[in-house]
Amino acid sequence: MTRIIGGSAGSLRLATPGPTTRPTSDRVREALFSRLEAREVFHGGVLDLFAGSGALGLEAASRGATAVILVEKHPSAVKVIRSNIVQISPSLPASTTVTVVSSSVGLFLASTPRLQARGVFIDPPYEDESVHSVLAALPPWLAPGAWVAVERSTRSTPPEWPSGFEPWEPKTYGETALYVASFSAKGSQLPSEY
Repeated sequence: MTRIIGGSAGSLRLATPGPTTRPTSDRVREALFSRLEAREVFHGGVLDLFAGSGALGLEAASRGATAVILVEKHPSAVKVIRSNIVQISPSLPASTTVTVVSSSVGLFLASTPRLQARGVFIDPPYEDESVHSVLAALPPWLAPGAWVAVERSTRSTPPEWPSGFEPWEPKTYGETALYVASFSAKGSQLPSEY
């Protein structure tokens, strides 16, 4: 069972796509969000890449992100994300926008940036080794000072942060490793309302 942990939609249950995804556990999500909230980072736009059920992006919306884009390529997961958006939308501020994009992450990041994200979740299947190429493609989408969180198995290779990223201390929770970095290079000059 997956649920929203905190914020305006706290305790609402979320559907999951089943065996095609590996939802982030409540324990790991709470640890990650506690760490991020300690830095007062939930404002502006957030990207949830390899969104699965959308739990990470929807948790961010519940905690104050004003624009969330959830990117997922599997049709069954996209259907579940749409259902979860309907479930939590009444609990979000009217000004919050939550959008699901049915696309591979690579194609999405190669498109024209729709916002300068203040935060990004990257939670690919553990066997997916595309994390480095995803990180390399992110800068046009990032606002200066944005954070990027990568979830991996403790048995997976840690991400190689490109130039312009300042890693935080990694944390592990059982079989899950969380890697976070701040983006220090200047982002693209997109409208600042996000």
